[in-house]
Amino acid sequence: MNLNSDSPIQEPVWCPLISVDDHVLEPPTLFDGVPSKLRDAVPQMVTDDRGLPYWLIEGERFGVSGMNAATGRPMDEWRVESIRYEDMRRGVWDPAARLADMDAAGIWASVNFGSLTWGFAGTRFAKMKDTAAGFASLQAYNNWMLDVWCATDLNRYIPCQLPWLADSHIAAEEIRRNADRGFRAVSFSENPEGLGFPNIYSDYWDPFFAACSETDTVVNLHVGSSGATREGTVDSPDMVRVALFPLNGIEALVDWVSAKVPMRHPGIKIVLSEAGVSWVPFAIERLNRADRQRTSSAWWGPSDPPPVELVNRNFWFASLEDPSAFRLLDIIGEDRIMVETDYPHPDSTWPDSQGLVRRDLSDLPDATVRKICFENAANLYRHPLPPNEGAFRGTLDRASV
Repeated sequence: MNLNSDSPIQEPVWCPLISVDDHVLEPPTLFDGVPSKLRDAVPQMVTDDRGLPYWLIEGERFGVSGMNAATGRPMDEWRVESIRYEDMRRGVWDPAARLADMDAAGIWASVNFGSLTWGFAGTRFAKMKDTAAGFASLQAYNNWMLDVWCATDLNRYIPCQLPWLADSHIAAEEIRRNADRGFRAVSFSENPEGLGFPNIYSDYWDPFFAACSETDTVVNLHVGSSGATREGTVDSPDMVRVALFPLNGIEALVDWVSAKVPMRHPGIKIVLSEAGVSWVPFAIERLNRADRQRTSSAWWGPSDPPPVELVNRNFWFASLEDPSAFRLLDIIGEDRIMVETDYPHPDSTWPDSQGLVRRDLSDLPDATVRKICFENAANLYRHPLPPNEGAFRGTLDRASV
């Protein structure tokens, strides 16, 4: 099947979007720029006798999962097993082709996370036995993301880096260095303890958080970046995992507030990526109740702000499909919600992203629609607004997107 010859049905652009959660699939040449002395120690792409690609990382093989390239394929062809690049839709791995796919769905700009291979917080690099090779690999990844993928069109791509989890002081130095280069976001773990690193209640991460706050680098906490998502029981079907996916977001929000990360770093900006939004009112209610039921002021003192104040000040939320959330904006806050399309993963709304936002937002005031579809993201990530952004909701000419 030629996935690239099957053009998606293009609906009129109801409102341009800035998607705050999409993904890339990295090329075989990803690590070609590392110093020559480390060339043999960094990950290498190899193929097996069937021509299927694998990353060889310190002697261990990791397949290029078909879940990284579900877009354009019928659901019964989604596979965890490795898949050839030529069997994917080209926009999965080619930044120029991706722009065309973005145009087809009225997506003006996109924040791109890495593929499953490296972990959404770069865990694979931090756990390499050869620390120098791991750090060089991480830097090579970030160089490629900025200088190749995003450089294809800096008006359309919002640079998001991976952190160096193995040392928070070095991680902080990289945040500052990369901020000067143009990075405006970092993909961090919702719970680093799940990856074998100190948790967010310790002061271990404070140098990193301070650097993010000082440089206005947005901290994206992608669902699953802790190394696990809720599975139910050992007999639970896939639909249980899909239904429970947002639970990681609830846990992350409550824990990051309770750990006082926003109190220690008041300027930090945190996004719950791919966690949804409909659960936010529930989390706010439970935080309020937990605050009322404190039996001791040893942890949360009387002069500390209410937990929900930190939610309203330091957190943003990403919506893939949350029809109920948009009926509760008085609780969540219309300034705190952004949209995502999750291209090219199984959850993706592409190519029907316009139909989805039109269905869920059409009853809202124009100013609110603008905020949710693109203004909140543009303000948070310091990114240009869509061209002709004053004309929207079905009147924007596709050629200008």
